[in-house]
Amino acid sequence: MGEYTHQGVEDSVGRTSSEERGKNACKEWRGDCGEDTPAITITEQPVSVSVPVGYSFTLRCRARGRSSLQYQWFCQYQSDCRLIPGATNQDLPIIAEQTQLYTCRVNDLHRNAVFSDWVKVEVHQCVARGLPPRLWQGEPVIVLNPQEQRVEVGQPLQLQCAAMGVPAPSYQWYRNGNLLEQQKRKKLQITHTRVSDSGTYLCCASNSHGEHWSNAVDVHIGPCGSGKFFATGKIALLVGNNRYQHHPNLMAPVRDVFELRHLLEHLGFQVVSLLDLNKAEMATAVSEFLQLLGKGVYAIFYYAGHGYEHLGRNYMVPVDAPQPYAPENCISVQRILQKMQQQQTALNIILLDTCRKWYNPGRALSQVQPLEPWGNTVYGYSTSEDAEAYELQDGEFSSGIFMKYLKKHILQEKKVTHMLEDVLEDIGRDPLVTGKQVMEIKHTLKEARSLTDPICPSGAGAERWGHGQELPSRTVTFPCGARVQLRFLRLFSNLMFVCAKPLPPLAHITEPQLLLHQLETEDVAIQRESCLDHVETLLASVYKREELDCIFQLCALQKIQTDVVLQLDLHYTEPSTNQRTCESLQSTLQKSLLRQFVGQRKDSQPAPARVCPQDALGLGTEPKGSLGTGSGHSLPSSTSSTFSSEPEENDENELALPGPGQDRP
Repeated sequence: MGEYTHQGVEDSVGRTSSEERGKNACKEWRGDCGEDTPAITITEQPVSVSVPVGYSFTLRCRARGRSSLQYQWFCQYQSDCRLIPGATNQDLPIIAEQTQLYTCRVNDLHRNAVFSDWVKVEVHQCVARGLPPRLWQGEPVIVLNPQEQRVEVGQPLQLQCAAMGVPAPSYQWYRNGNLLEQQKRKKLQITHTRVSDSGTYLCCASNSHGEHWSNAVDVHIGPCGSGKFFATGKIALLVGNNRYQHHPNLMAPVRDVFELRHLLEHLGFQVVSLLDLNKAEMATAVSEFLQLLGKGVYAIFYYAGHGYEHLGRNYMVPVDAPQPYAPENCISVQRILQKMQQQQTALNIILLDTCRKWYNPGRALSQVQPLEPWGNTVYGYSTSEDAEAYELQDGEFSSGIFMKYLKKHILQEKKVTHMLEDVLEDIGRDPLVTGKQVMEIKHTLKEARSLTDPICPSGAGAERWGHGQELPSRTVTFPCGARVQLRFLRLFSNLMFVCAKPLPPLAHITEPQLLLHQLETEDVAIQRESCLDHVETLLASVYKREELDCIFQLCALQKIQTDVVLQLDLHYTEPSTNQRTCESLQSTLQKSLLRQFVGQRKDSQPAPARVCPQDALGLGTEPKGSLGTGSGHSLPSSTSSTFSSEPEENDENELALPGPGQDRP
């Protein structure tokens, strides 16, 4: 079928050749007079429209002449011009079925005739549900957005946009906010691309009723576009809840989060890892995480701790959730994933290392909207539905069964779903959890994206996440002349160590001994209560033992409300008098630096903890450890648990993004 341009509506066929073909096809209907005869003047031309299939509308044509006028409408389909039987009025009612061209012939009693402009009725066969909106007045509605492109230098680039509208919209393309003078068609085409063609593109569709903008998409020209997938950034939020106020404590999350953080950093992820968060702190951390996601980003959210499932919805239990659970006490995993997807990320991964026991089947389902079919989502569950997840007791530490095998495969250069399938198979072969725990994978990932894909940044937004996690070291000098270096080592984003190390020479004193402690403040009780056992062993696995002469652990940094004042005491022997002497210095750590990755709403207060409904049981023995309940629940006990110990359904409020007056990490 010939295609036409009218009033800004264009297609792949040029205007002149299309109109000439249409006119030639209808010559037999023109009569003896040319179309430019002054005897008849078209006063209102029909207009092109772009509508969904089944839409009802009317084409209008008005003319004036020296005598009474007659109208006849024609359509062109597959290069044939056809008279429309019975279409002899000024108005032509149409129910849109297929894209066609229309024109109207106006003639008088003296064999004078003139044809209206050819107009196109573009019919969209596949339109998203709810489009056009109710009470649509013909304003532009985008039905096809351009897609992100990766193109090698010299290769062609094509972006496409389509919109409905009455009249049919005209189009204008922009790159990096600048108007592209020659790009006024639905399809933007560049035959031979250059690196300078890289940028963010979007299209404006407009008609007499207004304008509508397409989604903005990134176009990468160069090495990043040479056929391999890439990320514009890699962002990860890891949360491990270990110590609960009203539930059994867990052992594995602290080590699992620690190890996953280092593996993801090796893959280029900017990682924030947090331990033991209450409800408000979890919501704040997630909100900060969501704000940093954007187009093309690879996003990972990992949670290890207690949890449960209800009617296909998964809930994470903060450390302050009371018993029994109330709707506002837990965090919906599906709601987080939905908000991740809304950021136009290229890859969303939820790794849920928690139990999925079913609870409260009689309760109503939480209100969570379905995910969009964008093909960018992966769920990795450590266990299957209505099952529990377990911890492996191994010396000082415990490790979740899921993490034991995830860390074995996560660095593989293969599609992320294939990598997780390897983890699933390994867990399935582990005799300790046979018949008790098996991993489950759900995904809509349509592209072979891998965690090892390179990063080609398109903006600086992600640089805030994970930037500057270690405070710069400082040197203090005592009155006796001895110098001591203070180093600040973050093991997690809300847990750090302060290390004090004497600097040579120390010839003028003997038997030096350092003691580092925090001056008493209202935050000290929180610090002592929150500090975890065995964390120093993790620290020693990263730093050499000789670097850790005198260390002090700062925990729960998100709860700190004031600057932290540390006191360093130096005990030494005076060689001249052989007497022991003590000198002290103080060093202040600003709370804004300590809490820079655990931003918290100003009105949120530290809160209590959360629960797991059943007693932990051992699960046999192995030479290197024993298996116990992990990341959320224990093995079913021989005694059935009471209803009151089971968590209630959660339907928590929407996660709110922090406002301008709230603290940020």
